[in-house]
Amino acid sequence: MNAYDKGSNARHGPAGQGVPDPRPELPDPAVPADTPGPRIPPPDPAVPAAPPGPRIPVPGPGGPADRPPEPRSPAADGIGTGASVPGPPAERGTGVAALSLRYRIGAAVALAVVAAGVCVHLGMTFLHVAPSNTVSKEHAETIESWIYPEFEQNWKLFAPNPLQQNIAVQVRAEVRTADGEARTTGWYDLSAQDGRAIDGNLLPSHTQQNELRRAWDFFVSTHDNDNRPVGLRGALSEAYIRRIVALRLHRVDAAGPGGVVDRVQVRSRTANVPPPQWSREHISTTPVYRTLPWWYLPADEARGGVG
Repeated sequence: MNAYDKGSNARHGPAGQGVPDPRPELPDPAVPADTPGPRIPPPDPAVPAAPPGPRIPVPGPGGPADRPPEPRSPAADGIGTGASVPGPPAERGTGVAALSLRYRIGAAVALAVVAAGVCVHLGMTFLHVAPSNTVSKEHAETIESWIYPEFEQNWKLFAPNPLQQNIAVQVRAEVRTADGEARTTGWYDLSAQDGRAIDGNLLPSHTQQNELRRAWDFFVSTHDNDNRPVGLRGALSEAYIRRIVALRLHRVDAAGPGGVVDRVQVRSRTANVPPPQWSREHISTTPVYRTLPWWYLPADEARGGVG
């Protein structure tokens, strides 16, 4: 009896003789034993298997599941062809580092100029407010030309004597009309005109803010209580404020068509700043006037000039 007569269930002995296997034949796992109907026989090893068909990709979250990566030739990556292979994009800097070399040099020069200007201004201001010393005495003219009039330093907003009064400068004129008649105008409040020009103006001019105020302070500091000049600067302060009021009257055409301003009179109106409502302090707010004598105007000033 041949050992291959029983197929895979034949038992091989030592002499090659077939010995029947006492174990029963196992059912096909593809078809349960208790399944009714015809059983599918196992494939015959003598029949060649059919060639495998094309794979059908199964879509998944990352693409086809069973499709192998396609090989790339070296020429596709630029290898061996002399072409440069692009690398990852370079990261761009931020701020000044993102500028070109020319613009970076320009920014550095501008920054250096600004820093130098700030240092010069701080140095001039320090020498101006510092006690008198050798450097400030030797370069007094240069320091004053830098500080005045835009960067003037004073203590009127601070202790020991803060300004607590509202001072207004007013003027009236005696004019000669084109018919030869003389008349006197009303009082023009020049300080109120400057205040209206400054109110709501983000960049008011230095003239609107300080010209009239500084002129009146100059006059008061060089005159006594009887309005008599003290020293040579007293006469200079009179000429200064007289020319200012002459220009202001010419701007508003106080003399009228064909008229001429013969004389001007200046006065100040001083009133204390009222205390806040919660304060118990009692201060009189009644204005006090200081009226100067009449001044005749030279011919050039009478026509609005300052020659």
